[in-house]
Amino acid sequence: MAALWRVLAEAADRGETVVLATVVGVNGSAPRSAGARMVVWPDGHIAGTVGGGTFEARVIHAALGALRDGTPTRYAVHLTRDLGMCCGGAMEVFLEPIRATDRLVLFGAGHVGRATAAFALATGWAVTVVDDRDDQNTAERFPGCERVVQDARRYAADLRGSAHTWVFVVTHDHALDQDLVERLVCEDWAWIGLIGSRAKVAKFHLRLRAAGVPMERLARLSGPVGLDIGAETPEEIAISVLAEMVRVRRGVSRPALPLGISSR
Repeated sequence: MAALWRVLAEAADRGETVVLATVVGVNGSAPRSAGARMVVWPDGHIAGTVGGGTFEARVIHAALGALRDGTPTRYAVHLTRDLGMCCGGAMEVFLEPIRATDRLVLFGAGHVGRATAAFALATGWAVTVVDDRDDQNTAERFPGCERVVQDARRYAADLRGSAHTWVFVVTHDHALDQDLVERLVCEDWAWIGLIGSRAKVAKFHLRLRAAGVPMERLARLSGPVGLDIGAETPEEIAISVLAEMVRVRRGVSRPALPLGISSR
């Protein structure tokens, strides 16, 4: 069993979402007892076993459905009546999608960055704060966060896109914001946001288009970032940003707006 937990930990480290299938009920003769486990990947390959044969094939099929829906479910079957197996018993399996941990890379350790980091941690994101100002990017200001105290441009140059990585550009310098967005918007992220007014974002769009950034890439940039709740304080702005991130994570849609610019 320890080996299966290592498999799950390694999948999480690779940013993979899998399903953990656990036998939770057995009645009569069955190939495995309660507590047997199996991990199922999106392509159908597995680690561990819940019994093999037709039953396991059905469990894998049900696990892929749970993976698509993103919700836990149960699969119960009578082995003889439903599957034509000679065992004569019944089995029930709990199917639990295990999502890879979402990571927020926060460029900027200012007031909004600090509040956003706190709310993101409380909402289930792992947070990395990137800012070379060692008086701002401190353990006291960002408890529970990974801190990268180095030049943000250098860090961004080595950062690669991921379906479980979220990026928020909220530095103290507009020129730095633009350089970071120009580099980062060309990668594929779960979400990328930019703080600033509509005027700032419009100027960025013009400059980035002139620099050769494709329009379809700029359309993925959320800016001005956050849902329109009339936010003013750093904490209110952070709430609006997290509200947008949760909306994206939960798959709640809203009408598309020109140039990827929100209605703020």
